[in-house]
Amino acid sequence: MPEGSPQGSATTNAPRGTTAQPPAGTASPTPPPPRSLAEALRARDDAALTALLHARPDLLNPVPGDITQLATRAGTRASVVRALDRLDRFALQTAEALAVAPDPCPYPVLEELLTGTGGEDAKDGAARDALPRALGTLRDQALVWGDDDRLRLVRTARELLAPSAQRPSPTGLGPTVAEATAGMSPTRIQEIVAAAGLPPTHDPVSAVAALTGLFTDPERMSALLDQAPAEAHQVLGRLVWGPPYGEVTPNPAPPVRWLRDRGLLLPASPRTVVLPREVALHLRGGLAHRRTEPVAPPVGVHREHRPQLVDANAAGQALAALATVEELVKSWEHTGPLVLRAGGLAVRDLKRTASSLDTTEQAAAFWIELAYAAGLLASDGEADERYAPTPAFDDWCELPPAERWSALASAWLAATRTAGMVGEQDTKGRTLAALGPDLDRSPAPEVRRRVLELLAALPEGGSPAPDALLERLAWERPERGTSDLRARLAHWTLHDAEVLGVTGRGALSAFGRALLEGRDPAPLLAPLLPEPVDHVLLQADLTAVAPGPLRRPLGDVLAVLADVESKGGATVYRFTPGSVRRALDSGQTASDLHAFLAEHSRTPVPQPLAYLIDDVARRHGHLRVGAASSYVRCDDDAMLGEILADKRSAGLGLRRLAPTVLAAQAEPGALLDGLRAMGYAPAAESRTGDVLVARAAAYRTPERTAPVPVPDGPPVPDATLLGAAVRAIRAGDLAATAVRKEPAGQPAGQSAAPAPGELPRTSAAETLATVQAAALTGSAVWIGYVNAEGAASQRVIAPVRVEGGFVTGYDHTADEVRTYALHRITGVAELAEDQV
Repeated sequence: MPEGSPQGSATTNAPRGTTAQPPAGTASPTPPPPRSLAEALRARDDAALTALLHARPDLLNPVPGDITQLATRAGTRASVVRALDRLDRFALQTAEALAVAPDPCPYPVLEELLTGTGGEDAKDGAARDALPRALGTLRDQALVWGDDDRLRLVRTARELLAPSAQRPSPTGLGPTVAEATAGMSPTRIQEIVAAAGLPPTHDPVSAVAALTGLFTDPERMSALLDQAPAEAHQVLGRLVWGPPYGEVTPNPAPPVRWLRDRGLLLPASPRTVVLPREVALHLRGGLAHRRTEPVAPPVGVHREHRPQLVDANAAGQALAALATVEELVKSWEHTGPLVLRAGGLAVRDLKRTASSLDTTEQAAAFWIELAYAAGLLASDGEADERYAPTPAFDDWCELPPAERWSALASAWLAATRTAGMVGEQDTKGRTLAALGPDLDRSPAPEVRRRVLELLAALPEGGSPAPDALLERLAWERPERGTSDLRARLAHWTLHDAEVLGVTGRGALSAFGRALLEGRDPAPLLAPLLPEPVDHVLLQADLTAVAPGPLRRPLGDVLAVLADVESKGGATVYRFTPGSVRRALDSGQTASDLHAFLAEHSRTPVPQPLAYLIDDVARRHGHLRVGAASSYVRCDDDAMLGEILADKRSAGLGLRRLAPTVLAAQAEPGALLDGLRAMGYAPAAESRTGDVLVARAAAYRTPERTAPVPVPDGPPVPDATLLGAAVRAIRAGDLAATAVRKEPAGQPAGQSAAPAPGELPRTSAAETLATVQAAALTGSAVWIGYVNAEGAASQRVIAPVRVEGGFVTGYDHTADEVRTYALHRITGVAELAEDQV
């Protein structure tokens, strides 16, 4: 039963759509105040119930059978905690004030707790003006019910917010005098009453009431405090705003003894005293909170920039983000990192990736998680499980740059994975790894979207002070307890949005605004990105300058032929013997490389570069490495002798088998790497003696979908579901509260009608006769029904046809026509006239 609901009583409601008319010449009676949350909800119209279910969608799973079930579910701890977590700061302060107020609480008392009792000049006008809105929010979400003269906070919310010895109150107030003296001996209470100057009484309850009356009387309380020593005021000052508990020695100082003797401090334990709530409120001037915040802090413009400059800056960041993600994924397409046994990326692999991207480990974790959220990276699912690009990466690479960015930004906005937590420890002391299973934080998408909405509310080109924006978010959704997750999520959002290009110089870009509004940002971003170029500028110092993003075939070949030396608006590539050998290993010839450079360079091919290619190509393949354990063969026996004489070859286990052949203990791959480290350019060969072309195939995982964000609670229901739920609750409530007729011939005062919540019981013959009569007259009846699974329910139906052991009729509870087996109907009762 919901709180305050009387046991064993049924509430009679007129059917929806009808109004009970008072007799002519009489005034309409004033409806009595609700006695429970269920009665308060029952008095609401459909629009108010729809708003409640929309604000608290957890109440819909499953759909309550009637209003009583809805009220009971709305008062459960999990649901109330979720509702409190979604209040703004002033609405939460209002609920906290009600938790320390008398129950029920008149509206003026609540207003005093939020504005003070120092007279009109001392009242906080903003708090007084904002209180109706905050109270309306609490009422709409079924956290408060009752009229203004009898406001009641639901019991679970009061238990969560009221002070106790185990849990301090958010208001910093302690227990009341009655609560603090509950376990105190009557003799001690009499001593406190006498020391406070109150008339003696032998009744402990009366003594506590007299002491409470003293502490709540401003004049008498002020007179009592005027008698206190100066040091006593200092003690009270340390406790007045909380925490209200303080430790005392067995022989306390005189100021503490003076306060304790008069009940201004009451014992909470043998070594602890507490400041009673009534005393603290007097010292505070009646305020429940030290600082009342009725108005949301503004988020003003801290710096102004030209919108064109913001968009250009954001577009540059977007282009850099595309290059970084592509470089990251391609670096994993041959030998991706292993997946940890517990899931995620090893620390050494994260460090290696950060080094290859020339960034920090935290930034590398962000790019890795972004590629994973966009479905470009995944684990391959093999026995020796590794991370690798997905087939979707190839499709993504073929898209225009603006569309590629749109895919990344959309994935970031909706993702619940938070890269900012990589490297931290969970509650069990385990380090959170990138791509690990414990990085989902369901509030992340909501916080990201709200940060962008606040940026979008500013004039174009305006960026706020980060502290002001964080303060506004903290007001809109204050975090109860010690958690600061939402503040950290907001801080990460500001940083991530800047490096991703959603914002530029702290202001929301035009295409970032389109992303937030659900429009395609690609058409706004595309004109801001440079066109891909099909040429480079070769220089005499063995470098090539790409004056912009390269077209894909050119960029892919150049990435093999040269190493990236610096990035930016113009990328600088450097040619080295190792990079040229890499191109030759991939199957290119020296003539192919010369032709490629001559075709794509706007400047002549420098002579040093041509010499470098020819020199590496001349030596490439001069030595041959094969699998015996492994061997080296060369037509130049002098070169083999030089290798044997080199001290650096000692670890390879070389020995001469013939003038032109060396045998090695190392594997062919290790032998190749060792000889290349010594400055040679060997080539691998097959068993038939042909040169092996080391053209590594790009590895892809099987088809993998992007990770699904973890929802923050149940999804918000749509209008169709809300409407159907409200109709079902109303119909079920009609069945649960309908007044049944007394059976014919039943003596007065000996009703056979079951109590509310119980199924009716009638014989099979009575059931058949009643439903047949209802089908003839078109009236509705109340039945108890047990389905095939054994679940019992009460229903109000209007029978239409009774035949073959079944009754077909309109079910008001389900709002549809249904057929019921007669043998599963436990009993039937006619409805009273005012229920038809």
